[in-house]
Amino acid sequence: MEQQGDETHITTTEASGGVTNHGVRYVLLISLLLAILVLSAVWMTGAYLSAEDDGKPYKIGGAAAETG
Repeated sequence: MEQQGDETHITTTEASGGVTNHGVRYVLLISLLLAILVLSAVWMTGAYLSAEDDGKPYKIGGAAAETG
C-alpha cells in the first residue's frame, strides 16, 4: 500500500485479498449437481422399493378418497 498525498494506492492483489482465480463457481456448480443426483437417487429408490397399493383408501383433508 502506498500513500501519495491524500490518496491511497493499492495493488490488484491487495484489493482482491489475494484471490485471482474463480474456482468457487465450479465448486458450487459441482456441489449443486451432486446434490440433485443424490436426492433424485434417494427419491427414485424409495419410490421403487415402496410397497404397492394396499387397497386402503387414503384420507385427504379428513375425507376418504378411493384410489384408482
